[in-house]
Amino acid sequence: MSLVKKFATVASGTLMSRALGFGREMLMAAALGTGPVADAFNAAFQFPNTFRRLFAEGAFNAAFVPLFAKEIEQHGNEGAKRFSEEVFGVLFSALLALTIAMELAMPLIVRYLVAPGFADIPGKFETTVTLATIMFPYLICMSLGAMMAGMLNSLRRYFAAAIAPAFLNIILISVLAYAWYHGLDAHDVGFGLSWGVLAAGIVQLAIVWVAVRHAGISIGFRRPKMTPNVKRLLILALPAAITGGITQINQLIGTAIASAQNSAVSSLAYADRIYQLPLGVVGVAVAIVLLPELSRALKSGNLVEAANLQNRSVEFTLFMTLPAAAALWVMSEPIVRLVYERGAFAANHSTPIVASILAIFGLGLPAFVLIKAFTPGYFAREDTRTPMIFAAISVGVNIATALTLFPSMGAPGIAVASAVAGWVNALMLLGMLIRRGHWGRDVPLLKRIPRLVLSAVIMATALYFAERHFATQIGPGSPLVVKATTVLALVAGGAALYFIAAFGTGGADFGMVRRNVKRGTGKNTAAPKPNLDE
Repeated sequence: MSLVKKFATVASGTLMSRALGFGREMLMAAALGTGPVADAFNAAFQFPNTFRRLFAEGAFNAAFVPLFAKEIEQHGNEGAKRFSEEVFGVLFSALLALTIAMELAMPLIVRYLVAPGFADIPGKFETTVTLATIMFPYLICMSLGAMMAGMLNSLRRYFAAAIAPAFLNIILISVLAYAWYHGLDAHDVGFGLSWGVLAAGIVQLAIVWVAVRHAGISIGFRRPKMTPNVKRLLILALPAAITGGITQINQLIGTAIASAQNSAVSSLAYADRIYQLPLGVVGVAVAIVLLPELSRALKSGNLVEAANLQNRSVEFTLFMTLPAAAALWVMSEPIVRLVYERGAFAANHSTPIVASILAIFGLGLPAFVLIKAFTPGYFAREDTRTPMIFAAISVGVNIATALTLFPSMGAPGIAVASAVAGWVNALMLLGMLIRRGHWGRDVPLLKRIPRLVLSAVIMATALYFAERHFATQIGPGSPLVVKATTVLALVAGGAALYFIAAFGTGGADFGMVRRNVKRGTGKNTAAPKPNLDE
């Protein structure tokens, strides 16, 4: 299967999840707006979600996948099964202990870590504590699920792991539809959503567990034991967890700072949902597919293949994310107005602030996607320490910038801090890869980058003037059908102009597309066992 086809397999599942996420956020915005319950729910959900990214997706997609791939290469199915059971026993026991400790300490955690600004607001603090207590066990389900998703990705079975997150949005949309039908108040909606998150974790875990069994590996529970393989995993996983969860760390910090201002937490969350669509579809797909492919190439000593994988991945991410970033910068307000402006959201006059946050997030989008393309170059070589150091530096930049800008700019200042931190991290990762000789000079890529940037600028300029020409059709008083048709037409027209400019200037060419699509499954990309192929 070609690299682009693998990206597309993961991206299709992620796109479905993100599209459903749009529906979920639209309903949530209409039901809760940017009011106190919306702030409480988003702050409470941010906490277990951050831990999930830190100790599950970040750690296992970075540390577990190369070790699991090595076990398959060296010892086949049985070795991979034994390693998985060893890790499962340790992971489950650690998660259970962590969850119990966090549940008991939840009031202190919310007061001093998650949302210190809520502490002096009667009712808001207590609601956040309760919602976080309900949702935190979601971490167990999602962490175990992330481990199994890593196994599936190593076995080149990408779709089940990519589609499972969609069920979170399906369940939450069902909760919101039920709440609307029965006329539930905001308080009841918040509690219903929290129980829905927990139920979704169970469903997602069940999906990947069944997929792993179908792939030929049945995981049994083993008594927790620190075997050499598990020790090696933990040594790699701790820094990888921090590195892989850098975006979530920055978001948690942003949430804590934003809690000092009413509506800021939910405004950031609503803007983040739109921004996560291109980030998830492109960035997550690249990171998930690139790591096991790059690990195999390096394990087999094929440095040419490894360099080609890295360069083509960066080429693909820039080709797709530069126009998305430009569109978010120029079209943020019409997009927010179309997606959210109804019900409680419109009543709170929340569009301008959410739109300004989204525009700034757009400027950081290429950086965060490039981070996902650069870090596999370290993780596949079992170097998780260097990206962790760079992640720590970017967190420091984020905190300093956010604390400096928030008093004068409010929530948009936190978005600026996040974008700046992302670019600092991406540039440090690239610089060290070049310094170590792990990033070969690729002349076609160097020629295409400025041309892709020019194409995105051309598209953004056209959208800027088109938006003003159609100001009446996309304005606050315009009917929904007219507004939706106009915004979608502008986005489609902008995308068409970008692709014409990209191919016309040489930023992209059909030879590049053919090389990626026709990249076959040769010696270094074939699955080690025939029965594990998709």
